[in-house]
Amino acid sequence: MDDAAIQALAALGDESRRRMFAFARRAGRPISRDDAAAEVGISRKLAAFHLERLVEAGLLRSHFEQAGRLRKVGRAPKLYEPTDADVRVSIPPRQPDLLAAILLDGVLGDEQESPLESSRRAAFRRGERAGEEVRVRTRPGRLSAERALTLSEATLSEAGFEPVRPRPGCVRLHSCPFHPLAATQPEAVCGLNHAFVSGLLSGLEATTVEAVLDPDGGECCVEITAAGDRSG
Repeated sequence: MDDAAIQALAALGDESRRRMFAFARRAGRPISRDDAAAEVGISRKLAAFHLERLVEAGLLRSHFEQAGRLRKVGRAPKLYEPTDADVRVSIPPRQPDLLAAILLDGVLGDEQESPLESSRRAAFRRGERAGEEVRVRTRPGRLSAERALTLSEATLSEAGFEPVRPRPGCVRLHSCPFHPLAATQPEAVCGLNHAFVSGLLSGLEATTVEAVLDPDGGECCVEITAAGDRSG
């Protein structure tokens, strides 16, 4: 789960901060402590406190007004404006941005293939790149089945896929990262999910394990097991 997103949402739990943040977003210009205080109806000192909390949460950024021709003396006022933060918390974790990127890659892919097949290839490539990046960073060497499962579990967890160990020698995604589309288009979405995880294993060079479709498992349709092992 994204700690930064949780911190941002916690900062917005206070009504005054929510109103200041909304004001800063619609103002169309940097706002001062005086602006915020007047908007919310509190003291300048209290407004400064709340604005700084929003800065700490990554929702606002601050800077001092540059001295102009008319400002001869005195300290330049501190100004605040929204950051580009995109705050979202999903429980359980979902990956709508990843799914959208995969589908877009598929639409813009090989015209000789169907959009679904092109999207599956795009999902595999994205998973493969993710695995390659992890392998370069961790340099794990040749992966035994157990080591491959452990590294796959850690990688998928970092990506917000919520993997679990339902039984020895198996890693499964506890919930579908592409839900709720999986409920309406299960064959297509499960295929993309399977392609992504297969690509991840390819990028990790995890030849001792494989991603298999198991739609009857009661959770996500994909699990990783030792190659050739379908016992369960």
